[in-house]
Amino acid sequence: MSLNLVAASVFVALFLLVTGLGFAAAHWRKADLNQLHEWGLGGRRFGTVVTWFLLGGDLYTAYTFIAVPALVYGAGAVGFFAVPYTVMIFPILYLIFPKFWAIARERGHVTAADYVRDRFGSRLLALAVAITGIFATMPYIALQLVGMEVVIGALGFPHGGIVGHLPLIIAFVILAAFTYTSGLRAPALIAVVKDILIFVTIFAAIVIIPAKLGGYAAIFAAVPPEKLTLTPPSGDTLGSYSAYATLALGSALALFLYPHSMTGILSASSGKVIRRNAAALSAYSFVLGLIALLGYMAIAAGVEQNPAYEAGFAQYGATFAVPALFLDSFSSWFVGVAFAAIAIGALVPAAIMSIACGNLFTRNLYKEYMRPNCSDADEARMAKIVSLVVKIGAVVFVLAIPKAYAIQLQLLGGIWIIQLLPPIVLGLFTRCFNAHALLLGWVAGITTGTYMAATRGFVSSIYPLEIFGFTLPGYAALYSVVVNILVATAVNLLFNRLSERGRVSSAQ
Repeated sequence: MSLNLVAASVFVALFLLVTGLGFAAAHWRKADLNQLHEWGLGGRRFGTVVTWFLLGGDLYTAYTFIAVPALVYGAGAVGFFAVPYTVMIFPILYLIFPKFWAIARERGHVTAADYVRDRFGSRLLALAVAITGIFATMPYIALQLVGMEVVIGALGFPHGGIVGHLPLIIAFVILAAFTYTSGLRAPALIAVVKDILIFVTIFAAIVIIPAKLGGYAAIFAAVPPEKLTLTPPSGDTLGSYSAYATLALGSALALFLYPHSMTGILSASSGKVIRRNAAALSAYSFVLGLIALLGYMAIAAGVEQNPAYEAGFAQYGATFAVPALFLDSFSSWFVGVAFAAIAIGALVPAAIMSIACGNLFTRNLYKEYMRPNCSDADEARMAKIVSLVVKIGAVVFVLAIPKAYAIQLQLLGGIWIIQLLPPIVLGLFTRCFNAHALLLGWVAGITTGTYMAATRGFVSSIYPLEIFGFTLPGYAALYSVVVNILVATAVNLLFNRLSERGRVSSAQ
């Protein structure tokens, strides 16, 4: 593919705009950024509107923009699981996380591991939470780079070698610089531009592309029947029904356990802001449904049969479906706008993710185990350094390791992060669980989930669970967290029984 100069110029101009905003954010609501809660949580002062943009930019990433329609394009209706999943997360946000925010604000917690350390009095359990958060987030950051790399390639920049990787490297050097100087304020401000661009792009796409393809009836008529519906139950299996339902539920339970989601929540100015956003963020669910439809539009447009996009599909596979659709449907200047929306959609979550990893490492490893008496300035400085290291690691990961491995690790990321559900969520509502029981449950869940993914060759998170000869294909994360909870409950009951016997013996 040759370089599209018009699209590339618009892309670069918009990228420079958000770069300027990223550096200017250091002076927005100015405060001492040598304090970790100011650099890493924006001083916990973001109101309803800023939090709406920040959480939207945090949760709806470049990879979502690329991967959801790519899944619909390749696998069909099962890709729409993302829509009910995002519908389910907002009641969870409304009911659970205002209480979490209130405790964290009162006790000065910066991370979920801080909360677990304080709630259960266990350094080891807090360490498990911190390490899980960091390892689950790293491949997530790498996948943002994958999404950005796809659109940079679609613009016609050279592939391979240092020259081919130069645009991606420059983009993340810029990201590292303004994140270091501005902290969470940078992605919060940039998220406003990112969301405006994405809304404009999507609403243009759902009007212009169907008009070119003969309307929605023609689009659905062009989609193979097996991709329009889920595989129905037959014989001794539920087909794709159970996979669809468990993917939606498991993803909803896991999403706000990710460190970057927690960071967005803890940056809010009040519990009321979180509740308002639990209602207002549903607008993104509507947009996500429209994004998913792009997969069907790509099928109807026959983009894979177009010789002009043969190289793109050969290099990126189904993830090239959306860029190819936009190149096929829009004028060059609007392609630049759309691709900038996707690329900026990578910058915002990648910045928040790296900040969240910096917060976790600094508070729960560096300060807890290495320098307990470090000053506030040292704490903030270490978080900034770690955020840089995380970004560099993500770039090296994407450039040196096949993309399939990044996707496979992301499957594990979802399986691992959901294991934090018992200590974080159950700990909000009951103190009956023992820290050792929760830790053993965490080990059981991590082990079971990783085993399930390994049996699938790390290419799918759907595990065919067999119960009494009946097969229930389902999301390994949901199955493994059930094991986690059962083990934690059983061990907790055992500890309580032994404790009661010990008290009876001592009384006698």
